[in-house]
Amino acid sequence: MIWFNDNMPTLEALNQSNSRCLVDHIGIEFIAIDDDSLTARMPVDERTRQPYGILHGGASVVLAETIGSMGSAMCVDLARYRVVGLDINANHIRAVSSGFVTATASALHIGRRTHVWSIRQVDENDRLTCVSRLTMAIIDGQA
Repeated sequence: MIWFNDNMPTLEALNQSNSRCLVDHIGIEFIAIDDDSLTARMPVDERTRQPYGILHGGASVVLAETIGSMGSAMCVDLARYRVVGLDINANHIRAVSSGFVTATASALHIGRRTHVWSIRQVDENDRLTCVSRLTMAIIDGQA
């Protein structure tokens, strides 16, 4: 298990921690957690579509950074450290116009000062829609 002190938070706690912010506003919801990955979903609707009627690439990036950042936060002692995004990239593979996209973040590297996450997003038919890599910096200070 990669989580700090082998402490796996509940999905309810993860979702509650994101109330009243961008994550809540666009409807991102954490739906699964296991020993080494985290999964969330996001609606494809008027909040997340671009003018052409398909999922906005920026919304996919928000989903990727949200899930990877939460993963990093769960891997450190938040009484001593903060986690902040350092770099993110995304390759948009397939357009989505409705329903939900589901993202799963898996750690590629959990180091003392950096974490690297691979985030895979799929549509409701399990077709790949976006792949991302997120690098998080672990810095001194309370979250």
